[in-house]
Amino acid sequence: MSESTVREHGVESRESETESDSQHQQSERSTCPECDGRLAADERRGERVCQECGLVVSEDEIDHGPEWRAYDSKERDQKSRVGAPTTKMMHDKGLSTNIGWQNKDAYGNSLSSRQREKMKRLRTWNERFRTRDHSERNLKQALGEMERMGSALGLAEEVRETASVIYRRALEEELLPGRSIEGVATAALYAAARQMSRPRSISEVAAVSRVDEAEFTRAYRYINRELGLAVEPADPLQFLDRVLDGLDLGEETRRCARDLLRDARGTGVFNGKSPVGLAAAAVYAAGQLTGEQPTQDAVGDAAGVSSVTIRNRYTELLAVAEDDSPGDSSAESTDGASAA
Repeated sequence: MSESTVREHGVESRESETESDSQHQQSERSTCPECDGRLAADERRGERVCQECGLVVSEDEIDHGPEWRAYDSKERDQKSRVGAPTTKMMHDKGLSTNIGWQNKDAYGNSLSSRQREKMKRLRTWNERFRTRDHSERNLKQALGEMERMGSALGLAEEVRETASVIYRRALEEELLPGRSIEGVATAALYAAARQMSRPRSISEVAAVSRVDEAEFTRAYRYINRELGLAVEPADPLQFLDRVLDGLDLGEETRRCARDLLRDARGTGVFNGKSPVGLAAAAVYAAGQLTGEQPTQDAVGDAAGVSSVTIRNRYTELLAVAEDDSPGDSSAESTDGASAA
């Protein structure tokens, strides 16, 4: 064996030993040395404790947080030495500089008339530089619309962030020509809500949008097809709580409505049907079964659907419930036994 071959073999063996040592150290750091339980970090005490036996594996760890304390948000903002985190909800991701609207200096004193005119001109030019071309102005307007609609619909920040990403993709792939900014922004927000399992009905979104329902649904179908969005069909169970919140019904009716929808899942009843209508029909059917008997008009007003939709879906849900009832299955087994 040549000297170079021996040297290469030695290097490879040392590298394998180093990798095995690092893997062994990593496993030791993540498991308890006594019982091999999972370790949890207690940031308040600076310790790492086993969740199984309670052994304190390490203590007095380094705190990488700030060295100061703050007892409210105002004090935290005053002591913080960094800016706000970047966000997709702003067209420049929050990296640009803003000039405050207060005409005061650093000491709180009012500016002179000449300084106020100067600051006004600086604000104007700062706004112009922040939106230097039509695409940035387009994005700024769309993000403002999504923020307004998301707040009106009660959508979380993560849903609005996802909607802004969808709109940015549509803007980069030049899907906006021939469509309004508000229509595509509404479609992006509707798609993001469904992706994040926070769906809203088409009528709810159209009620807070500046465009009509037909325009935004066309825009939604277009960007969904062109961008290949992974949007699952909406589950009626996701709308059930919002329908029930508008009605004064007992817990038994709520539980019965959930059971009706779970029994109908996978039977084909959901295919091509409005999930809001199915949720409303489940509430009405559950009320009839439990004896509370809410009216179709009351359930329709709470869900935002017509009484005709409730009647059509109501009979379908009850048919599935009757097919899955224990009495039917026992009768079938009895008939089968007699036939045998």
